[in-house]
This record gives sequence, C-alpha cells and structure tokens, in this order.
Amino acid sequence: MKKSKLRHFKLLSTFLLIQMLSVSIGHAQEYKSFTPGEIWKDDQGTHINAHGGGLLYHDGIYYWYGEHKTAGRGGNRALVGVGCYASTDLYNWENKGIALPVDAEGSGSDIEKGSVIERPKVIYNESSGKFVMWFHLELKDKGYEAARTALAISDTPTGPFTFVKSLRPNAKTWPIDFPESWKTKSIQEKDLKAWTDQWKNEVSEGLFVRRDFEGGQMSRDMTLFVDEDGKAYHIHSAEENLTLHISELTDDYLDFTGKWAILEPAGHNEAPAIFKKDGRYYMITSGCTGWDPNAARSFVADDIMGPWESLGNPAQGKDADITFDSQSTYILPVQGKEGAFIFMADRWRPQNAIDGRYVWLPIMFEDGRPVLHWKDTWSIEIFD
Repeated sequence: MKKSKLRHFKLLSTFLLIQMLSVSIGHAQEYKSFTPGEIWKDDQGTHINAHGGGLLYHDGIYYWYGEHKTAGRGGNRALVGVGCYASTDLYNWENKGIALPVDAEGSGSDIEKGSVIERPKVIYNESSGKFVMWFHLELKDKGYEAARTALAISDTPTGPFTFVKSLRPNAKTWPIDFPESWKTKSIQEKDLKAWTDQWKNEVSEGLFVRRDFEGGQMSRDMTLFVDEDGKAYHIHSAEENLTLHISELTDDYLDFTGKWAILEPAGHNEAPAIFKKDGRYYMITSGCTGWDPNAARSFVADDIMGPWESLGNPAQGKDADITFDSQSTYILPVQGKEGAFIFMADRWRPQNAIDGRYVWLPIMFEDGRPVLHWKDTWSIEIFD
C-alpha cells in the first residue's frame, strides 16, 4: 500500500474510532418514560446506584440521594457512601458523585467504611441555607443493634456532606397523649411471651417506649417530610420495628424537639413514605419480612401526629400482595402538577446488592384512597 493511502487509511480509522467513542461515552441513552423494574442508566451509561433513596427539588432541579451499593451480598454495607444524581425531567439522571463519603476503615467514626447507611433523605432549610441529610445508621460489626439515626449537612445539594452526629432520638421524653399510668408500669419483656395478645397489648401500652426511655428510642427505616409551614418531621421504625414514631425536628432541622407520636403500635411497619394531599396526610409502609417483599399498607390522618386510620393495601391487581416485588422508600410530589405523586420503591437483590432495581409508579386516587396499579411503562403525562 502506498504511503499516501496508508496515511489516509490511518486517519480515517482514527476518525471512526473517535466517533465511536464519542457515541458510547458522550451520548447516553435518553429516556422519555419510566419502565419500572428495568435497568435504569445514568448519563454515563451505568445503572443508577441510589437505593433506598429520596428526592429533593431545589431551584428547578431534582436531586436523588440513595445508598451506593457494591457487588455481592456484602454490598449492602456502606463501602462507598451516599450517591447523588440530578435531573430536570425525572427520566434522565446525571451522576453527581458521592454526596456523603464513608470515613476510612479503622477510623472509629460512626460512618466508618463497613457500617450500614440506609434510606438517606435530604431537605433544605430556608433559614440557614443548609442542606440537611438524615439516614438510618448501624455501627460497623454491630449488626442492627445500634438502631440510630444520623445527621450530615452541606452548603450545596451535591455535597460533600459533613457528618455531624448519630443518636437515638427522643431520650427522656414521652410521646404525646401517653397516659400517666403507662409510664410507671413495671412489666418487662422477660415477663411476656412474644406475639401473644398480652404481649401485643403491652407493646401498645409502652413496653418498649419505657425500655428505651433513658437512652432514646430506636430508629431504623426512616423518611423526612417538610410541611407547608416549614416544619419538618422524621418518621422512623422503632421499638424493634414494631411501631412507627413521628418526631418533630427543630426549626433548623438539626435535632429533635421532643414532640413525638406513635403510629400503629405492634403493627410491625417499616419503609415509611409520606405525602400530603388536599390537607390530609397519607402514608405508605411495608410489613417486616427482611429482604423479601410483602403487601404494602396505607394510612391517612388529618394531623401528622395522628390519629391515623388504616386504608389497607394501596397496591391493586396481580402481585399486589408483594407490592409488585418492591418496598416503598419515598413519595415524590411532581412539580408543576397539582395532586401528582410518584410512589418510589426498591426491588432488593440481597445476593448482588448493586443489581437492585427501582419501581416508580403513579399514585392515583379511588374512593378517596391512594392506589397503585402496575404499569410496564408510563410517563408524567398520566397526571394531565
């Protein structure tokens, strides 16, 4: 081959290679709808890694925060931190990196590499200008015995967030409307056989509330909710995952005021997700069956502190008894669409944590109740 032709061939080959790389790197798949349960790629062509997540809408941008998983069963531990993604349309997401990195292994930090960080949620405090993250934390090599909630803050939505503290909330404070006679009951766990009617009754009358009174109440699966008046609330599973607690946060969102209430004592609820529509509060939760899915539950109240009324399973149709093989994590109000809410849930894959999928479905209302119907694909226009 002559030199001129060889040079031309090499230039053409180089040009084609650059074009191919440009397509593969610079032009990620563009989504125009949701496909629940399928692989959902970010702008880099990688499955979104933000499990047990929550969303924040700020200055025209949605931010998705979630657990960064790694491969294998060990990937359910916090080996990297909390991831962050950004979007303007909810379909296409830009990877913004790790918003809250774990601390180094051996550092002794509460969020040391290998701890458990679950269900991170971020809210923005208008007065302080701070982005406030709360999440469920389990200390390294302690299983799930710590049952703490943890706080991190940032000046920007993408972080990096700075870890502040972890704690069990509401130490030495009683829930609202807690009868005086229950505060001094002497019966203890060792005196009872679990899951009997007597045991359930004692749980309802503060068996675990009294046990954890001095050191603070347990806090596992959690979410955050900011009301129209700017008041923020921390909703979490407590009392060995038997009972949900709804706790008011201070005005800066950095601590608990000591005002808190109980929802469904001995009801065995976790994975709370909450929204407000037409002046009423709605909550969707799951039962407690480990990584396996179960039937969702829904509740309604006129006051966030209760009383709450059960509305049953919001899922309808095939696989409603396992909530379409998913578990709730957050309920997102869609900006610019009055009364439009998206149910966000996870399909856990404990044997290979990084393969967990996302199930997003529209919340519709039938006979005054929120309902979920399975959809293979759908778009936000469903709310029009």
